[in-house]
Amino acid sequence: MATHAKKANWLWGTITVAGILGALYAGWQLHTLRELNQQIQSGTLVKDKTYPYLQKFTAAYDQGLHGDYKHAVQTYGQLLELLPPASELSHIHFNIGNNLFISGLVRTVNEDGSFQDEARYAFTQAKISYEQSLRLQPDDQAAKFNLSLLHSVMARGMQAGHKEQSHMELSNLPIGLP
Repeated sequence: MATHAKKANWLWGTITVAGILGALYAGWQLHTLRELNQQIQSGTLVKDKTYPYLQKFTAAYDQGLHGDYKHAVQTYGQLLELLPPASELSHIHFNIGNNLFISGLVRTVNEDGSFQDEARYAFTQAKISYEQSLRLQPDDQAAKFNLSLLHSVMARGMQAGHKEQSHMELSNLPIGLP
């Protein structure tokens, strides 16, 4: 009977120690995640290499926030290469669209009121990004709103700029098929 009680005590003691170690590990993880969430909420960059997705996402967001739209779009593109969770893909495309849209808006307009070629290109790419975001998450109201806003901006100034004719003559070149 005494040996049976000893075995039971060892078993319960081992289970108790394993439980305490598991609780300490869970507490450490909770503490780490709270610090990470505080970094994200305060808008600081995540520099912890164990979270490469969050590190790239906060870097891209910070670049866009500081007006570096070209690099923000590139960083979001790199983020897509990390194969993020499917639930995050629409957010990434939405943010790419936002950065391209703002990039097009900050471009200057031509004398006739039409957009420069870079702005037209940025708007076209933003439209593609918003549409991709809506394909992934059709009920996203922010993407729908931004896409409709983009359409209204594009309708006003998307006429092609006037190209000057070249005064170069082409001589001795056959025209048409032989």
